[in-house]
Amino acid sequence: MSEPTIAAKEPFAIDVEEGKKYFWCSCGKSSKQPFCDGSHSGTEFSPTLYEATASKTVFFCGCKQSNRGALCDGSHSKL
Repeated sequence: MSEPTIAAKEPFAIDVEEGKKYFWCSCGKSSKQPFCDGSHSGTEFSPTLYEATASKTVFFCGCKQSNRGALCDGSHSKL
């Protein structure tokens, strides 16, 4: 499997709305980070669905190395 492009070496703090679906960019090439814009087309990557269970601030992974999928786990601190 190819390695994703590092979009940022820090998480994206996003206010999400309960019940809303968000599609996190897993390839790192989207111009609408941290969300998918279809730039993965023709690659082995696909967006990851995140469905908000509450309205709150969520920290989406920017480095694309997180072991928690769309959510930051601090992996960027090791880059």
